[in-house]
Amino acid sequence: MRFGTFIPQGWRLDLVGIDPVDQWRVMATLAQMADEGPWESLWVYDHFHTVPVVTDEPTHEAWTLMSAFAAATSRIRLGQMCTCMGYRNPAYLAKVAATIDIVSGGRVEMGIGGGWYEHEWRAYGYGFPPVPQRLAKLREGVEIMHQAWTTGTATLDGEHYQVDGAVVRPLPLQDGGIPMWIAGAGEKVTLRIAAKYGAYTNFAGTIEEFDHKSGILRGHCDALGRDFAEITRSSNFNTIVGATEAEAADRLAVVKARLLPLVGERRADAIEQDYLSSDGYGTVEQVAERLARRSALGLGYAIHYFPEAAYDRSGIELFERGVIAALA
Repeated sequence: MRFGTFIPQGWRLDLVGIDPVDQWRVMATLAQMADEGPWESLWVYDHFHTVPVVTDEPTHEAWTLMSAFAAATSRIRLGQMCTCMGYRNPAYLAKVAATIDIVSGGRVEMGIGGGWYEHEWRAYGYGFPPVPQRLAKLREGVEIMHQAWTTGTATLDGEHYQVDGAVVRPLPLQDGGIPMWIAGAGEKVTLRIAAKYGAYTNFAGTIEEFDHKSGILRGHCDALGRDFAEITRSSNFNTIVGATEAEAADRLAVVKARLLPLVGERRADAIEQDYLSSDGYGTVEQVAERLARRSALGLGYAIHYFPEAAYDRSGIELFERGVIAALA
């Protein structure tokens, strides 16, 4: 199994209490530690406002961070989970990503999806089109990026995007263009886009849901004549590990206490339950066993979000020594 880790950027209220003047130092230090460690990739979220409630706490922009991480690291791959197609013109985004691929020496991943955070959409003036329209924009945008990265130009007279000879040079350094991670598990549209264009998929759910969605993806691959084995399936995990169950519980209590004043008791309780039900929560042995079960069903890549990262690296180090060492 391959492993990625999220770098805190504020979206999930994970830089609270750290002065904004110090936040880039914290993020860069964590990125460099991941670069020197056993992680294959680092990730940020493509969001503008905090979650689960909108606050005035900072949220750093994803693609700006991609460029900064490209210059601050030397080995680790750089991804977003996931870029919202509706937030940027896809030809412009293709150009941005190609430039960062050059800066990074060919280390960019393109996580891409239809988007969902209505408050952001409306606040930034994007409206909030219905799901079919957002997925149609995803399909057209992915086609534009594919053209741009494989031919150096893109032309599409689509329903939502129109580009006519958009030049995207220099091409990305990676042969065949930047790998696309198609995020989401919509069975009729999203997984079909993944079957056509994706090097990776990213979807969540129970182990039974993961197996079911994998079967749908296989069916789309068969219909398109694509080898299902070419696509690596990934999932994200909210992760808190301890040497004992009591230690994991103590770590979770600290996270909840930090969030409580900002999100309120009801949402803090819901966040706590999300962690308790996550395959990434528990002792090292428990988490490794759950991930191994998913690996047996075809999960090839696990991306882990550690809410403690900006404050305490000991849980990450425990995960590296235990879970990654056992499964990588």
